[in-house]
Amino acid sequence: MTTSAIAPSLLAATVQDLRRHAPFSEMEPRHLEWMAGRLQLAYFPAGATVLEADAGAPEWFYVVKQGSVEAGGAAADSVIKLLAGECFPLGALLAGRAVANQYRAAVDSFCYLLSAADFHALLEQSAVFRDFCTRRIASLLEQSQKAVQSEYALRQDEDARLERSLVSLCPRAPVSVTGGTPLSAALQAMHDARVGSVAITDEARRPLGILTLKDVLSRVTLPGLALDTPIESVMSAGPISLPTGATAREALLTMARHSIHHLLLVADGKLAGVISEKDLFAIKRMSVQGITAAIAGAGDIEALQRAGRDIAALAHNLLAQGMRAETLTELIATLNDHLTRRLIDLEIGALQLPQAKWCWMALGSEGRMEQTLATDQDNALIFAPGNGDDVETLRETLIAMARRINQGLDACGFPLCKGFIMASNPKWCLTVDEWRAQFSRWIDAGGPEELLNASIFFDFRPLYGEAALAAELRTWLTTKIQGNPRFLKQMTQNALRNVPPLGLVRDFVLSEDAEHPHTLDLKLNGSMPFVDGARILALAAGQPATGTAQRLKQAGQALRIPDAEIASWTQAFHFIQLLRLRHQHGQERRGQAPNNHLNPDTLSVLDRRILKEAFRQARKLQARLALDYER
Repeated sequence: MTTSAIAPSLLAATVQDLRRHAPFSEMEPRHLEWMAGRLQLAYFPAGATVLEADAGAPEWFYVVKQGSVEAGGAAADSVIKLLAGECFPLGALLAGRAVANQYRAAVDSFCYLLSAADFHALLEQSAVFRDFCTRRIASLLEQSQKAVQSEYALRQDEDARLERSLVSLCPRAPVSVTGGTPLSAALQAMHDARVGSVAITDEARRPLGILTLKDVLSRVTLPGLALDTPIESVMSAGPISLPTGATAREALLTMARHSIHHLLLVADGKLAGVISEKDLFAIKRMSVQGITAAIAGAGDIEALQRAGRDIAALAHNLLAQGMRAETLTELIATLNDHLTRRLIDLEIGALQLPQAKWCWMALGSEGRMEQTLATDQDNALIFAPGNGDDVETLRETLIAMARRINQGLDACGFPLCKGFIMASNPKWCLTVDEWRAQFSRWIDAGGPEELLNASIFFDFRPLYGEAALAAELRTWLTTKIQGNPRFLKQMTQNALRNVPPLGLVRDFVLSEDAEHPHTLDLKLNGSMPFVDGARILALAAGQPATGTAQRLKQAGQALRIPDAEIASWTQAFHFIQLLRLRHQHGQERRGQAPNNHLNPDTLSVLDRRILKEAFRQARKLQARLALDYER
């Protein structure tokens, strides 16, 4: 290593050079100038060691100025390339420990060096620098989010407003009456306050129900009820409520899930406010209500096809407005749930079904509630024959129904599964005992390929019918997997076969496939390592969740994985999901069929850097799986 101090005449150029990269682009000028004045410039010829593994606490903080530095072990697929603007070794400097990997110059390279003492002094001075160093990927994601919002000409606080607490959105004190109040007095209270709903409580202000103007038409006006009727006779009892600390995002998803337009807010079990869909639309100018109402009122497949197109249009609109991936994918899945349930209602209404218990189960991304703009259908049926029922006759009847539903979903924009993982396939229309036997074969005797193909089934979620059948199967499955190291080992070995595409010569390993050349598969090589890893951790921890982020959180707590690791994995997963959504959105705007094959050259420098960091986080998750379950 050859080092030299930076000449005073070059300080301005050094500041300008640093400011092209995060986090320096966000730092206050005085902090960046302080840093630049203490930097040294080091030259490393190709192949030279920059930092040796296990050689004691590092003496310097490095920023690549020119060239590239490789970090990793002896295995070729474990090497990570650091390019201009990237920093190292943050973890070792923060913890005061030796670096775990060797760093060497891949080509002739220059690095800025800041002494460890000055690094820690800068942490104290600059909140931006400290935030980046302690939660790197979250800091980068926030910068990317700002860039996306700027691109779509939005206010920069738009998305943050969905995270506001509901109590901050309540425009006034809730209008309420107590049980026993005459209908006339309740309606007068609504009229005087010019609101569309009234909450009904007991004497201690605990919610009993709610009455809306829409209810008045169907329950009061049309039946011709007397105005002295007690309010509890016409209210909706057991109203859906959320705590005052819940966010607007949670309220939006809750309204969509339950097809309602008002929510009660409670604090310590007592009424604290009423939030309407109109209040939420004022934040994001969206209309979930119109779509859910259209789905609920759909009388034929054509109406559901229109609703399917409306769901896609709404998703595009919200993505363009900067909605976060985790909210948008869950909202898409929630609306798709409504559409599927309504389609099933229409189909069973046209059939003569026996009085047997059955449940339609969602699998894959639908089961995880992580659907993007390009998704096919994955589903299955579980049923319990009654006394005297012939199993095969019942199965044939259910398969005939499922075939109509699968075809209907295809017509509504959810393509048939190419692998035929659908309820209309006799292999996936099984009794409770048959599903247990199938899972037992996978767990006790399944080979690697069979388990790889079966992984989608471990994400099942009840969608329609007797949900208890699926819940009982989940409870049985959780117990079955506990204490089965062979199964977890094989699932881990399968997961580790899907290596995140970080390259040696370039920063990414790109596809050479003739159909999608020079691209990354953001689903297979991007989100799936997190999906597979979260599934294994959840199964190992005996957690019932199916969503990837929820699995990571629950399993992390049960397995005592540090919160910082879980947060980094979750943020990386959500960023890749956001890239998938943005890529598909752009394709559909250009009239192309959406897919998951992204040319990374189309990304901004910032997003390219975050994607590389996200792939690193996938490797870290896989490293933990290998350590805990591959042996």
